[in-house]
Amino acid sequence: MKKFATFIQEIGTIMYVGGILSHIVIGASMASSDATLMFHIYSYKEISAYILILPGLGLKILSDIILYTQFSTLPNWFKIKIATMIFLTANAFIFLVPMMPELVELAKNSIPTGTVSPAFIDTEGTEMLVGISNVIPLLLEIIMWSFKPKIGKL
Repeated sequence: MKKFATFIQEIGTIMYVGGILSHIVIGASMASSDATLMFHIYSYKEISAYILILPGLGLKILSDIILYTQFSTLPNWFKIKIATMIFLTANAFIFLVPMMPELVELAKNSIPTGTVSPAFIDTEGTEMLVGISNVIPLLLEIIMWSFKPKIGKL
């Protein structure tokens, strides 16, 4: 069961991180004030969040639940990993998931004027800040999983 959970964890990480990286690349390479372009970019981001990021996160959570049952005593690296996953999951469902359709709608509503609205720019800025706040917890989660360091009492 542990090997299966490890496999699921790896697939989930690939999907989750791959989806996030695709969001970063498309945003950085095609950023514009053109409403039509931003509509298509955020449509892509929303779809890829539903196809890659959220299922990847779900696989990681499933794997963590399976692995949780495999330990007689939870190692501290695993406790840190779980804490970071709670943070990442909360950020995803409280902020990022609701923002994706909102950004698509704001971009779509801006198409008649040709440029994105101030509301779109504000919401996009918030989405960027929330995304940036995930960097350290995500790196910490990956480091804990990859290296499983021996950590003293927490």
